[in-house]
Amino acid sequence: MPGIKPLNAALGAQITDIDLNTELSAEQVQFVRDAFHEHIVLLFRGQDLDPAAQMRFTEIFGEVKGHPLKTRRTVDGFPGVLIIENQPGKPGARNDYWHSDISHSPQPPLGSILHAKVVPEGKGDTMFCNMYAAWESLSDGMRDMLDGMKAWHDGAATMARNNNEQNDGLEIREVPPPHLHPVARTHPETGRKALFVNPHFVTHFEDMTAAESRPLIDFLEKHSGRHENIYRHSWRAGDVLMWDNRAAMHYAVLDYTPEDRRLMHRTTAAGDTPY
Repeated sequence: MPGIKPLNAALGAQITDIDLNTELSAEQVQFVRDAFHEHIVLLFRGQDLDPAAQMRFTEIFGEVKGHPLKTRRTVDGFPGVLIIENQPGKPGARNDYWHSDISHSPQPPLGSILHAKVVPEGKGDTMFCNMYAAWESLSDGMRDMLDGMKAWHDGAATMARNNNEQNDGLEIREVPPPHLHPVARTHPETGRKALFVNPHFVTHFEDMTAAESRPLIDFLEKHSGRHENIYRHSWRAGDVLMWDNRAAMHYAVLDYTPEDRRLMHRTTAAGDTPY
């Protein structure tokens, strides 16, 4: 059976003694699923997955879905495998902000999987914060206020990023209408509540203006991103890292230049309607 090593106190664990290129046994699948629900972020080192193997592993958790806005190129023959690339003349699209992937969708992804093919040594870390802990560490009064509230999530910020900057992102011609999601969502597997507000996609709270909402959005971002609530991952080529979008936000540190080659493949597993 695989082994497991926690990565820090906030969230994250490394799974050892497993080859994701092989078809996992029922016991291995259950081990990984249980670890995922407990630790939110899972790391597998020393992997060399082809797109088919990455798709197969992702399908353990849900149907592989392409990005609804078609933000980036995909691997030939595998529309569910996004290419995230930084290279001279075409820097990678920025993700240096806290967010939960595609939260503007009516059914945001269950989780995302990144496979590092080429990484600049010592650069391009990704940070993750525990949104269970973010919710549970709020004051009773703040939780009472937020519980039952909803917020509008909008993909317009991604369109602006892709269309207004030079990067590897593809042009986005339109985005679907914004969607309303609960501020505190219940995880369908664990039953725990997690804060589900991110400063990139959330524009305002239901029945509030953007100006009224912004101070609260900013407060929740700062509260969620406290140092003690973060795992910061330093990438190595061959890493496979997966995270639960229902219980975490992430932030891609932009400390590399367009001259630093970086290549990753990303897949996402379909999720359900937040409640």
